[in-house]
Amino acid sequence: MFARFGTSGLFVLGILLILAVPSVPGSFAVPDFWITLFNYIGLYSIVTLGLVLLTGVAGLTSFGQAAFVGIGAYCTAYLSAVIGVSPWLGLITGIGLTTLMALAIGAITMRLSGHFLPLGTIAWGLSLYYLYGNSAALGKFDGVGGIPDLNFLGIAIEGPRSMFILIWSVLLVCLLALSNLLDSRLGRAIRALKGGAGMAEAMGVNTPWIKILIFTVAANLAAISGFLYAHMQRAVNPTPFGLNYGIEYLFMAVVGGASHVLGAVLGAGTLTILKDALQRILPMFTDNSGSYEGIVFGMLIILVLHYARDGLWPVIKKLIPARSATYIPGHAAQLAPRELTGQQGPLLQVKGLTRRFGGLVAVNDVGFSLNNQEIVTLIGPNGAGKSTTFNLVSRAIPASSGEVWFRGERIDAITMREVVKRGLARTFQHVRIVSEMTVLENVALGAHIRGSAGLWRAATALDGKEEVRILAEAAKQLKRVGLGDDMFKPAGSLALGQQRILEIARALCADPVLLLLDEPAAGLREHEKRALAELLRELRQEGLTILLVEHDMEFVMGLTDRLIVMNFGEKIADGAPAAVARQQAVIDAYLGAEI
Repeated sequence: MFARFGTSGLFVLGILLILAVPSVPGSFAVPDFWITLFNYIGLYSIVTLGLVLLTGVAGLTSFGQAAFVGIGAYCTAYLSAVIGVSPWLGLITGIGLTTLMALAIGAITMRLSGHFLPLGTIAWGLSLYYLYGNSAALGKFDGVGGIPDLNFLGIAIEGPRSMFILIWSVLLVCLLALSNLLDSRLGRAIRALKGGAGMAEAMGVNTPWIKILIFTVAANLAAISGFLYAHMQRAVNPTPFGLNYGIEYLFMAVVGGASHVLGAVLGAGTLTILKDALQRILPMFTDNSGSYEGIVFGMLIILVLHYARDGLWPVIKKLIPARSATYIPGHAAQLAPRELTGQQGPLLQVKGLTRRFGGLVAVNDVGFSLNNQEIVTLIGPNGAGKSTTFNLVSRAIPASSGEVWFRGERIDAITMREVVKRGLARTFQHVRIVSEMTVLENVALGAHIRGSAGLWRAATALDGKEEVRILAEAAKQLKRVGLGDDMFKPAGSLALGQQRILEIARALCADPVLLLLDEPAAGLREHEKRALAELLRELRQEGLTILLVEHDMEFVMGLTDRLIVMNFGEKIADGAPAAVARQQAVIDAYLGAEI
């Protein structure tokens, strides 16, 4: 099964149109000029799809995709025209070489952030461009000519009409594959990058590898476009693989709608047709002595971005009836629960935990333990080090010294995603969600570590059974926390208190043993706090251990088994709530008695 969730009809319709349009007979035949123009739109759309994934969805800006188009074009040009081997071997070689280069470049570039990332992509894009232009084997700036036509199963693919069928068939397959990918477990992990790498890592996502993976996918889409371009043009030179084209591809993604798959086609089509129209119309009003189309083109792009900041596709999408919500079958098989061993002693032990930020000691020699099925709360004034302690325990930040033991295993030297796999899930002091995703999709992120489907299964929709289980688990947890009626709403439309409850549902999807909740009652109304307290008691009865950071003492006192009080980064009390509340040191620190 290649299409997911009702896209099979689109696939069949697309194939019929691709086969029919170039071969319309008689006076209704589409002119060769338009066929050629749409061939270019198809080629540009394939490259732009990679930028939708890389830049629009994952938030990783790249100006260098044109250089990867060159790899695909030059590989098939050199092997088929110079060496004389099959062009299809050129395609395989191009994809292989692109993959190796993308892995190497991505391992370096994808570590960059802020303005350093786009600058890095400009640097390697220019390097590859000048490599093409200065390589004697590739004809330097004259390029390579005499590229043969393609032949598939004895059928010659020659001329613009045959290439139209091939290019748009490839584009349709890429569209469906990318749509399937983004609607999968892996796709949610990719979209989670916009919510911050820390949040994604806390869901068990290997963010460094995900970044390199999507960089490689985007590069290969560009290389495939380059292969098709070479055999359509029958010659290649470095010009179409320079920085100007890299910027133009990024414009296409932004104008069409950088976060939307169909925005790639819309953006490529809009800019290609607009440029062609300006080149034909403007000379009628000018003296042909300058490139005025570049000026007008730039002004029109600014207007589009001013009035449609998210691109053209979201504007058009509002005019299309929304599809029905994803169906979640009630009889879906459950995800396999975590296997628990008969662990003896405390569930969590913190020993001498210290964290320094330069000369500031945020947490100083803190130690405590949690037993199974216990609710323990960290309290203290603002700046006491509570959230920093949370981050140290969950490995969101490394400790300067000290030890953290969980289920009998030391975890202060492993990554946060490895900690999640061992059964520790958390929420955040400042809510971290992906606002554009639905409530259901945000919660399903929590079950990322409970799935295994990778890129190929996701892109070909062969992960259907696993996907249904993950979504069913997410729906179950949403109903459990009282958000069942909101699961198909955008997460950003929820009130702050509801978003905090969403984070709890997301953490529960990971099937944790220990749940860390950072100020879960903040922003909740009184009846919502009572419902949350009842939920936490139920979770404890079911075997869960809970560690909270909280300021609402009324909420905490009737819920927690033990209070741990911190002040100036140090633990000053640990015990039953009533006993701790009577200690003078706690009164002085928490109520501000010291002057």
